[in-house]
Amino acid sequence: MERRYLAIDIGASSGRHIVGWLEDGEVKTKEVYRFPNGVAERDGRLTWDVDALLGHVKAGIDKALDEFGALDSFSIDTWGCDYVLLRGAEDVRPCYAYRDNRTEAVISAAHKKVPFSELYAHTGCQFQPFNTVYQLCEDLERGRLEGVTDFLMMPEYLLWKLTGVKAKEYTNATTTGLVSAKTGEFDLKLTEKLGLPAHLFPRLCKPGTAVGTYKGIPAVLCATHDTASAVEGILAIADAAISPTSSAGRFGRSAAPALPARSFDLVGAPQPYISSGTWSLLGVKTPKPITDEKSMAANYSNEGGVGYNRYQKNIMGMWIVNCLRDELCPGKPFGEIVAEAEASTFDGTVNANAPCFLAPDSMKAAFDGALSVQPQTVGDYFRCAYRSLALSYRDAIRELEENTGRTYEKLYIVGGGAKNQFLNRLTEEATGKTVIALPIEATALGNLKIQMAPAFS
Repeated sequence: MERRYLAIDIGASSGRHIVGWLEDGEVKTKEVYRFPNGVAERDGRLTWDVDALLGHVKAGIDKALDEFGALDSFSIDTWGCDYVLLRGAEDVRPCYAYRDNRTEAVISAAHKKVPFSELYAHTGCQFQPFNTVYQLCEDLERGRLEGVTDFLMMPEYLLWKLTGVKAKEYTNATTTGLVSAKTGEFDLKLTEKLGLPAHLFPRLCKPGTAVGTYKGIPAVLCATHDTASAVEGILAIADAAISPTSSAGRFGRSAAPALPARSFDLVGAPQPYISSGTWSLLGVKTPKPITDEKSMAANYSNEGGVGYNRYQKNIMGMWIVNCLRDELCPGKPFGEIVAEAEASTFDGTVNANAPCFLAPDSMKAAFDGALSVQPQTVGDYFRCAYRSLALSYRDAIRELEENTGRTYEKLYIVGGGAKNQFLNRLTEEATGKTVIALPIEATALGNLKIQMAPAFS
């Protein structure tokens, strides 16, 4: 009987349940459930509806069981940085979303305790105002940590609600800004200087660790940060996806290739990747973290991989495109939007990573304020957005090459943005790299890869 594995992959705008299995030497997958996600405003703050998320996770598991009868394991990955505080078995609500601006008032105070240069030298974590370290400092300032026994990152929280097991996983922990780049464990000297309770920072578990059961299905920690799983997916599919017989390749197509099991052993040459979703995460595999002053100045981050380091940078990503669509042409198919962008001749661009685009009340107004010449059509706005993203990729790759001392030939793109052939072409023109677009669920494949690993040992 074929073994079935369930990957639950939750991004900031949607989630999906994908079942994977080995058949005739290939890994096959099927999506069985998809659901929307997004921040919600509560009392003037941006929050996550964790009850709704948990409900969808359970509903998707039930759907997978109904369709396949039994599952051999499941795992959950999500975005990084965000978490739920616990007092024993009781949640501390609300669960704040990273786009909320609550940390603005505490960042300078945190840096007085530990200068950012020291934080970076210890952790290699890039500066973002929503980093977990600043969120926890804000919790401390407001007294929200009183009596708190645990903070669980989003996948850890969902797994605990299902299995009753509290476990902290390495790859997601590296998004907190509190994990030592040298030891791969929480840096307790940093947490002490910041005044954060030591008991919140136990030893970390590696991907592949079993963490209980739900409805008789073993739960496993994958690389629970979705970008970490996406990179594992890239390594798993790169060889198959660009072969002559594959259904995905340069600039991509819509169907995912069948994945030969042997490619799960692929080590992979270190070529840059972009995990293109709400955020664009651009980076490359490195043997160990790079925490020098050039990397700090370029705001490159070092995050955990499965036996390697991910040297990468956050770029604003499809967030700006999705917000423009919601405001300018709600519900319009992206194919039409892209066609209008291609037909436009608007030449203006913006700094896609400027703070004004992080969580504006109006994305259109944010673009208008950043441009000296105003767009006249919907297509102008989207052409500006896509060109600006491509230029931000170019700049990030230039920094990447300078900081790693390497020149790269290819750029792998996975995630929802990989389906946008116009953006892929702009990216290739801007970067001068051969763009290999893999329009498949790379994150879910990476999630499945960890679960399936015993089958290949």
